[in-house]
Amino acid sequence: MRRKLKLYGFNNLTKTLSFNIYDICYTKDDSERKSYIEYIDREYNSERLTGIMTEVAEIIDAKILNIAKQDYEPQGASVTVMIAEEEILPLKKDLVGHLNKSHLTVHTYPEAHPDNDISTFRVDIDVSTCGEISPLKALNTLIERFDSDIIIIDYRIRGFTRDLDGEKHYLDHGINSIQDFICPEILEKYTTMDVNLAHTNIFHTKMMLKKFVLDNYLFNIDADSLSESEKECIKQQINQEMVEIFYGMNIPKMR
Repeated sequence: MRRKLKLYGFNNLTKTLSFNIYDICYTKDDSERKSYIEYIDREYNSERLTGIMTEVAEIIDAKILNIAKQDYEPQGASVTVMIAEEEILPLKKDLVGHLNKSHLTVHTYPEAHPDNDISTFRVDIDVSTCGEISPLKALNTLIERFDSDIIIIDYRIRGFTRDLDGEKHYLDHGINSIQDFICPEILEKYTTMDVNLAHTNIFHTKMMLKKFVLDNYLFNIDADSLSESEKECIKQQINQEMVEIFYGMNIPKMR
């Protein structure tokens, strides 16, 4: 980490950490798919998401100004948390309308695959901060709080700030890759891919879980109750779904 800058005025750098987190599951029929989505809605309802976002705010040393949360029909939930470097009083109910301030947002998207027996749970998270607050402090916590088969992360720093001599600074901390801020124990579990544009302060990391344990992908099914051919078919479906999401492209199905 570089020495802390002595600034003229405020630190105007905007730092945005964005996540797409995917959890893949095999659901054998419409009834199981419905049960899976209901399970996800219970497990990751707006109340629990609020708890996770509150924890993130504490980790990055931010003060919570306002929380707005919503559970949706037929499925899904959202939470928006307005934050600041310092506590602002009195608090106002309409602060969530001013998203140019620092904020945390999380949205869930449980869905079933229309052509096969795979259900996918997607979580979108944005941690956008200004000034000294670093969203990178929350990386490991956000990964650990969700069942993450695939993780796609973007980190971007925008704008500039000035030091006492009037020189502009477009970055106030050292970074070569998002992976530098993920603990080695987590990274060891994943296949990773990096695309970094350091000269524009844009960093991108993809992660896909290495270890495949079939039981972890079955909903209300015991792997021992399946034939070997059924297991192989399920593995192929799950693997195809994961690989397509990881590489961001559709793969023709094997005939």
